[in-house]
This record gives sequence, structure tokens and C-alpha cells, in this order.
Amino acid sequence: MNNREKLWYLQPAKEWVEALPIGNGRLGGMVFGHVQEERIQLNEDSIWYGGPKDGLNPDGSRNLEHIRELLFAGKVEEATRLTRMALFSTPKYYNPYQPLGDLRFYFHGHQGEVEGYRRELDIKNATARTSYRVDGVTYHRTMYASYPDQVIVMRLECDQRGKLAFSANLNRRPYEGESGRLSADSIWMSGDCGKHGVDYACVLKARTEDGSVSVVGDFLSVEGASSVTLLLAAASTFREPDPLAACQEHIASAEAYRTKELESRHIHDYQALYNRISLRLAEQDPLDDVATDQRLKLLHESHSHVDIGLTELYFHYGRYLLIASSRPGCLPANLQGIWNDSFTPPWESKYTININTQMNYWPAEVCGLSECHEPLFDHIEHMQVSGRQTARELYGCSGFVAHHNTNIWGETRPEGLFPTCVIWPMGAAWLSLHLWEQFLFTADQDFLRRRAYPILKEAAAFFVNYLVESPNGQLVTGPSVSPENLYVLADGTRGALTMGPSMDSQIIHELFTACIQSCDHLQVDGELRAQLTSLLERLPKPQIGRHGQIMEWLEDYEEVDPGHRHISQLFALHPGTQISPHRTPELAEAAAATLQRRLDNGGGHTGWSSAWIVNMYARLEDGEQAYTHLSHMLSKSTYPNLFDAHPPFQIDGNFGATAGIVEMLLQTHAGELSLLPALPTAWQQGTVSGLRGRNGYVIDLTWNDGQLSQAVIRAALSGSCRVRTREAVLVFCDGKEVLANRDQTVIEFQVEAGCKYEIFRK
Repeated sequence: MNNREKLWYLQPAKEWVEALPIGNGRLGGMVFGHVQEERIQLNEDSIWYGGPKDGLNPDGSRNLEHIRELLFAGKVEEATRLTRMALFSTPKYYNPYQPLGDLRFYFHGHQGEVEGYRRELDIKNATARTSYRVDGVTYHRTMYASYPDQVIVMRLECDQRGKLAFSANLNRRPYEGESGRLSADSIWMSGDCGKHGVDYACVLKARTEDGSVSVVGDFLSVEGASSVTLLLAAASTFREPDPLAACQEHIASAEAYRTKELESRHIHDYQALYNRISLRLAEQDPLDDVATDQRLKLLHESHSHVDIGLTELYFHYGRYLLIASSRPGCLPANLQGIWNDSFTPPWESKYTININTQMNYWPAEVCGLSECHEPLFDHIEHMQVSGRQTARELYGCSGFVAHHNTNIWGETRPEGLFPTCVIWPMGAAWLSLHLWEQFLFTADQDFLRRRAYPILKEAAAFFVNYLVESPNGQLVTGPSVSPENLYVLADGTRGALTMGPSMDSQIIHELFTACIQSCDHLQVDGELRAQLTSLLERLPKPQIGRHGQIMEWLEDYEEVDPGHRHISQLFALHPGTQISPHRTPELAEAAAATLQRRLDNGGGHTGWSSAWIVNMYARLEDGEQAYTHLSHMLSKSTYPNLFDAHPPFQIDGNFGATAGIVEMLLQTHAGELSLLPALPTAWQQGTVSGLRGRNGYVIDLTWNDGQLSQAVIRAALSGSCRVRTREAVLVFCDGKEVLANRDQTVIEFQVEAGCKYEIFRK
């Protein structure tokens, strides 16, 4: 039994954060594993309350210049007051993502003592299982969300003929719509999500090989069976004109397959993605035989305890969650992926795009899950319609813009009431860089031409118009903020709004650079290339402040909260590329000082912030610190089902940590393949295969005694390959040594597309 690819427990879930998630990108379920009365909490990715709104402030563009003048003059309070009135939108908040409802099972004859209980999530097969014995009868439940068949499949069995009997019901308490009998073996429910909101439907169908199925009221009843397969489908008017008919079509299609075929189709589809990566951090770990919640408890209680197997499981779980919450044709993963049990979830469970949504997709390319990136790209294209209107009407600019939040409708207006986050026009720019990342990893020129460059170009067009000259002659953004921190002026005034916060300039640097390089790749838009090159030279560069830190604002202000969870001024370190230990050692030292200052003042206390810190320390090639904060996440910011605790649950920490583990093992952002750049001493030996590198590389690594012993590099393109190692190495192709130029710890050699290159420690 490989317990490093299973979450497993010896008791049912008492709370939602103990339940186990299944998903196919669009449909999600949280499986509790109760014996007598089971609950499957259901989600469908398009169940959002309310509809789209046009809430742009009509007074924005005519007050923009005056707001900038006030900020340049240091009149922060006046600028903030005018901004709140002139730029903030109506309504102030987007509506929430909501649950689809619950599927409840009521099992008959389960009143006896429960023995041999176990529930698990098998992330190798994307399947949740529950098993137990009652009165000498062994019961098994198998549940999964099938992407190829677009249904949740539930297989219920017992080992004695006729001993399986239950009733099942669909409900959406307290916002119930209609429900009832659909046919002799099917029930349904439907309803709406408020004024102008979507209508939805859900259908549950049972099929048995023995026993009987009937519908009583709005309950599905099964009697005298030994095995039952249930199919659940859900849809909304976001995609389907008739959701109920769409549900019936999905179930009818799935019914064409036998139960074993449905499971085989599901596993084959899932493993085509999941099996691209393998990771082994230790051959033996005695804690592999300890239940998942108990492993977490041991880690929490012992600060010196090391659980390498749990780290490995956490990595695989992050990949599982991305596949389960983001598949082609679906909406992108939101703040909770697709799993949400609240009608008023924290932060509306929307898309927060001042880091959280982006962090959700950090593992996509490095883990070979480019397909899982597609929902985000689809949504960015959806956002362009609103983003153009916001750019034009609020700022008087071309291109498209988005602020710190968006929703199912792709809205882009400033959202919220708090000056610390609302007026931040960088959301579209940062999101657009994800398309550039996919090109860098896949080297797909057609993707760059057809999809990535048009979006990058339009995001850059906004800043061509929006940037304004500061008194010192630099080009800056504003009004804007450094999410979500406050600064202190010399007279004690606190402010959030400013001109030219560091993160803005760093994002624009990456965006303009991506556009310039796209022009070179595609041999297009020479005039635009020249214009962006000229503007790029006038952007503020990362600066070092009085504490030896990277400055967060144009001026070296003190922070109201020096331990703030956002570390926005280090975008240039990660996920940006301006700061590097090898190319800009002085800035890298200042970045390390910035992190330490945050931590000394209580920073890194939330799950996703710790995950970002893991990635940043990995970029600084500090494996010990990266590992410390990864361990901190597991011991302090992880729920029993391994969901990340912000708190409350936010899935970005799971995804950020998964990406961080890769950054510790492989980095390719600096034009070279850096092998084991931040390997901690705790990972003395290990092997990983299938990691993706920029420029189309696929890399396998093996190490012993903390040193690289072998690497295999598969090249997708011909050209020059630069490899950074900590050890002296030899390179071979087809058994012959490859001539390589060495510069200290960097070797460079020519590769041919389709060839495999083996690197060995001397």
C-alpha cells in the first residue's frame, strides 16, 4: 500500500475541513464518510449568486489627474477621499460563489457497532473510498468525479446479498428550489441563484444489479441490494439553456458504460495528467503507516519532527487538486478551487488576482499540467470585454485592465471598500503573464501567435496610455497600492494609495519584456517593440532602503505592518525574474533582508503567504529556509484533509507549496536549467521525473547524500542548453560524452530536438 499517494483516516469526518474532495474541474464533492447518514456536499463551478453588473463610476476619468496631483504633493488623505468617491464602483462588491447543495444518504440496518472503519482519498486514481463492517456485513463505497463522462459516480456495495438498503435525497437548504421524481429510478432538484442569477438543476439516478429502486416523494429508495451505482449530474444556465435536459443527457451518456468501464475511463483520463510526474523523497518512512490526521498532529506537536513522507504526499495532493478543480471547458479554480459549503463564503470565494488566483496556477507548467491552465486563459479572454470598458471609461485608456478581484462574469471594475486593495490596476497584467509562461514552457509558436501575444499586447497597451511622468522623470502607475499594506509619512499620516508602488513597476517590467520578446519571436510590430523598449528604460528599478530591504514604494516609507502577509515588493524575485542571486547579488541580498524583516515582525503567518515565502527562498537558493517554511505550512496552516488554512480554507496555499517544492528541485527562469538549487539537508536522497523546464525541456533528477548523482534532460528544441549544478558533472548522449563549455558551476552544450542527455556527477 502506497500511503504517500493516499489521504486516509480511521473515523468519519466531523467537520467540512476533514471531508475528502473529489472533482472533475466543473463538479465537486466533499465526502464525509459517515456510516448511518452520509453527506456529500456538492459544488458546480458556475453556481454564483446574482448576475453581471455595470457599476463603473462615471466620475472616474475626469478626477484621475487631480488624484495624481494630490498624491505627488503628498496629500494622501485628500487623494484617498476623492478616490473613494470618484473611482470606487457601485455596487461595491461582487456576489459570491455558492454551493450546489447536499446529497444525503440514510442507510438502513446500520445501527450496530462499526468495525474496521477506513476512509481514504486515493490520489493516484482520484477516487474516494469508505469501508466498514456492521453486524458482520462489510460495506464499501467508491466515489469519483469523472471528467470524460461529466458525472459524479458513486458505487455502493456490501459482501452479503440483499443487505444494502438506503434512501437518498438532494437538497439545497436553506435556499431550496423545486425537487421531486424524474422517473422510477431518478430524482432531481432545481432552482435559481437570485435576481439575474443562473438557474441550475441536479439529477441523481440509481441502477442496481439486484434489489429494487423506487422514488418515494423526493427520495430515491433502494432495498434488498448488494451493489448500486449512482450517477449524479448538474448544470446551470451559465452554459446550458436547459440545465435539466443537460443533466439528463450527461447521465444517459454515462449509462452507456458499465460501472467498471466508467471507472476505467475516469482513471485513464486522470492518470494521463497525474502520471507525468513522479517524486520520491525517501525510500522508507515509518510514519507512512500512520493515518493522515495523526501525522499532522505529530508534526504540530513536535517542532523538531521531520515527516518527509507527508511532504511527498502534500506535493502529490496539490497536483491532484489542480487536476480536480481546473480542466478545459471549466471555470478556473477560485479561492477554494471548486469546494465551498457556504452561501456567504470568505471573500465571496471569488478570483482574487493580486496573487491568489495566480498562485493557483504556479504548479501548472512546472508539473506538466498545461491543460489545467486553459480555464484561466479562457477566463482572461472573457475578462477582456469588461476590461476594455473599464480601461476606457474609468481611466480614458486603451487596452484592457483589471483590479484585484474578478468573478464568473469576468468583471474588472474596482471592487470593495478598502483603499488598501481596491485601486490596483495590475490584475490583467499579472494574469496575462501566465500565457507567456505557457509559451516559455511549451515553446509553442502557434500558441504565442494565436493566443498569448494578442492578450499580452492588449494588456501592455493600457500602460502605454496609463503611465505618467513623476517629478523625477520616471514613468509610474497611479493611483495604486502595494497590496494590501499601508505606509507612514513623516508626519504620521497613514496611506495606501500612492504613485508608483514597486510591485507595479516590476509587473510592467515583466509584461513589456514579454511583449518585446514576443515581437522578436513572431517578427511583428517593430514600432511597438521600440516604444515598449523606450518605456521600459524609464520604469523605476528595484531599490534598496534604509533597512537593507527592497523598497515597497517609490519613497523609503516605514510600513504600518512590517510583518504584512503580502510581500509584493519581491515580485521581482518570484514569480518575476529581475532579482537573481547570480545576476543581481546585491538585490538578492536585499530580498533576503526583506523576507527576514517580514518574518521578524510576524510575517508568514498565513498559509498562502508561507507558500510564497517557500518559493522566494527557493529562488534565493536557500533550501533550509524554504524547507522551514514548507514544514511550517504543514504543522501550522494545514487542515486534517490537507486543505491549506489561510485561515480559513484557501486553496492557493496548496498550489503555491506544490510549486515551491519544484522550485527547490529545479529552476529554469534565468535562461538555464538549475538542478537542485535549493535542496534542503532533510532531503538527503530522492528522485523526481517529468519536471518541466522552460524552452520545452523535460527533466529527471536523482540525488544521494544531498548531491546530484544523475540527471536526464529531454530536449524539445535544438539549440544551446545551459545547466547549473553544484557539482562537477559529465554530459552524455547515446553513450558518448558531449563537449561542454564550463564556467564555474555552469556548463553549456548543444542539444538536438528529440534527444536525451544524461548528466552524471564526476
